[in-house]
Amino acid sequence: MTTFHILVIIGILLYFLITKRYRYWTDRKVPQAKPKLFFGNVHNVRRTVHLGERFQELYNELKGKHPFGGIYFFFKPIALITDLELLKNVFVKDFQYFHDRGNYYNEKHDPISAHLFNLEGQKWRNLRNKISPTFTSGKMKMMYPTIVAAGEQLRDFMQEMARDEAEFELKDLLARFTTDVIGMCAFGIECNSMRDPEAEFRVMGRKIFQRSTGTLRNLLVNTSPRLARAVGVRVFERDVSDFFMKVVRETIKHRVENNVERHDFMNILIGMRSDNETKSEDGKLTFNEIAAQAFLFFLAGFDTSSTLLAFTLYELAMNQELQEKARQSIQEVLKRHDGQLTYEAIMEMHYMEKVMKETLRKYPPIVVHFRLAAKDYQVPDTDTVISAGTSVMVPVYAIHHDPEYFPDPERYDPERFTPEEEAKRHPYAWTPFGEGPRMCVGLRFGLMQARVGLILLLNGFRFTACKKTVYPVKLDPESVILTLDGGMWLKVEKLK
Repeated sequence: MTTFHILVIIGILLYFLITKRYRYWTDRKVPQAKPKLFFGNVHNVRRTVHLGERFQELYNELKGKHPFGGIYFFFKPIALITDLELLKNVFVKDFQYFHDRGNYYNEKHDPISAHLFNLEGQKWRNLRNKISPTFTSGKMKMMYPTIVAAGEQLRDFMQEMARDEAEFELKDLLARFTTDVIGMCAFGIECNSMRDPEAEFRVMGRKIFQRSTGTLRNLLVNTSPRLARAVGVRVFERDVSDFFMKVVRETIKHRVENNVERHDFMNILIGMRSDNETKSEDGKLTFNEIAAQAFLFFLAGFDTSSTLLAFTLYELAMNQELQEKARQSIQEVLKRHDGQLTYEAIMEMHYMEKVMKETLRKYPPIVVHFRLAAKDYQVPDTDTVISAGTSVMVPVYAIHHDPEYFPDPERYDPERFTPEEEAKRHPYAWTPFGEGPRMCVGLRFGLMQARVGLILLLNGFRFTACKKTVYPVKLDPESVILTLDGGMWLKVEKLK
């Protein structure tokens, strides 16, 4: 038998093994979307639509046939939830079956990847209990003046740049604002990226989301995470990891040696610090845990909040009557507070809350949530079992654009979030931050910085479309976080 014949036989065997794998859901009598050889349902060599839109296609194809449908990441079977009662069970009611996300991290080779969002099991529970008190309303109030100071820098910078009127690419500018906020609140460092787009924190922030994720790496991480950890596959580039570890180490050293106290996230973490570098048995945080949480605070806070800011201004630019209504609601509340943007004042701006909720519906920064079945789970009212180790996906973007829950879903309408409208809707139709015990721990902070930025900008400027404005919306297919393909260009006019 020649080498050629051996290769042909191996190829045939592989083909049959792969096609057998792609019958995983069909064999369990679960409707599935037809996978493409090797790539499954989601990955392709040249991405032409955003993953959120791809999951929307799969959701629409599979909805109504079963509480979930079957799809594949490469050869890995995924349960795509299409029923909101099952979603509620996964997030809350049967959380004991779905307490982990199943995200890849590498504690040994890439310690900043072992943060609260990724950790599993008892490690996650222990850390969640330590971190949760960091985000109480009292702690948020402590950090509020820092956020307002950064917001005022953004407003002053815009006033200098706008003069009478000008065109801006707002996504990058707003990411520089949120980078400065997070830099100050998480690390106590003046990043100055508003004035200097090449400031180190901003450069590292861009690198996090621009990292190349090759097909081979994705295949290994998705199908054999243990092997990926064993061979040292990292989540983040080494220079990004080294930068944040160094910043945290230097910040802790400076504060401890000089007895520095600040009203920020880092101060709270240092207060829980153990003397041990990598292992703590006394309920305190190790250095690696502090570094990972500070990094997560940066990672989760700057890009998602700037995305929320940018899309809100984009939609208000396209809907001038809503922009004016938002501006008037801001001015009415400020008038009651003697023109001062106090913490109490922003909490009274209920129309702004509806505006932000509608933006998060139409443009959820994270388009899917993942959970992992810890043990076999009998899906209620069916004969189907989701086997232990199976990934479960909640297609947030798809559900937020489902006309059953949000009629005319492409229309931007903050009135969807009046108490009356919310009461009519299934409580799990809107989940930009997840729900249940693994809900985003820092959502209050993220919303607070976005709200401060929006209030200061809308109170000082008018935003309208310009020649470079992308309309209708075309999402950037290469971006993990939702963003417009071609940038977020708007005309900015300083109000008299």
